[in-house]
Amino acid sequence: MAKIFVTRKIPDAGIKLLKDAGHEVDISEKNGVLTKEELVNALKAKEYDAVLSLLTDKIDAEVFDAVPTAKVFGNYAVGFGNLDTEEAKKRGITVTNTPGVLTETVAEHTAAMILATTQRIAEGDRFTRAGKYDGWGPELLLGTNLRGKTLGVIGAGRIGSSVANIMTAGFGMNVIYFDIKKNDEFEKATGAEFRETIEEVLKEADVVTLHVPLLDSTRHLINKERLELMRETAYLVNSSRGPVIDEDALVEALREKQIAGAALDVFENEPALADGLAELENVVITPHIASATIETRQKMSEMAAQNIIAFLEGNTPPNAV
Repeated sequence: MAKIFVTRKIPDAGIKLLKDAGHEVDISEKNGVLTKEELVNALKAKEYDAVLSLLTDKIDAEVFDAVPTAKVFGNYAVGFGNLDTEEAKKRGITVTNTPGVLTETVAEHTAAMILATTQRIAEGDRFTRAGKYDGWGPELLLGTNLRGKTLGVIGAGRIGSSVANIMTAGFGMNVIYFDIKKNDEFEKATGAEFRETIEEVLKEADVVTLHVPLLDSTRHLINKERLELMRETAYLVNSSRGPVIDEDALVEALREKQIAGAALDVFENEPALADGLAELENVVITPHIASATIETRQKMSEMAAQNIIAFLEGNTPPNAV
């Protein structure tokens, strides 16, 4: 029987798998993110063999030192930027993630954000709740049609491709895209046209949707200079990683109406928002919930647990990073 520490309460499907496999499972009792000190102290409490971590946990050398007996960290997330993978490699620690499971869920949320911002749905909701609606008007909260407009996809991986499929099949949008290489399958499925640079996509697209990982090369990928390339009637949508956008520059662009609007599910300094962002009417903001469906979060829980179980049984985890 192995001892496993789970850094935060997660859907019970994975916890059940771990317990059914005969392991002892301790779950953090704190209703929220553990501070570094709290995490270190919790891991020192027992000789844990495995840790099931979340994207909100900063796992570095100090954390590894606190639990030298744990040789596997199963991340409950697709991303793993919260873990120092180089340090883990040095120590012979296996890191796993939960890829693929949330593709369609995030794509659907992204499509919803596109609709919410272009149709001014969230703004209309606030307007009505505030008691400002006093009857139909021909120019009240005018949005924009999507059919025949151009969707610009930056990052044509699984999620970007799925978003494009939804927006072409369901809403008749045209697609242009930029990625580090051409994606023939993506082009065949959506009729998308490749662009050699991000700048070309930004200049042409009516809606730009971001689907890139957070790397040194993608931090502030969308900055002041690139925002200035977008049309005044264009919209920017981000369900990838917050620091991909220079949030202060975006606030300024939205305030000055350099672009028509934006929709964000992730933020540069999460959970904090850039000054002024929440006060703007032309932005839709959701609290990092693009993968938040019952089905997806349960599946993530199962995958994180299966990775740990496989390792503890002497097998290669199915999703080792």
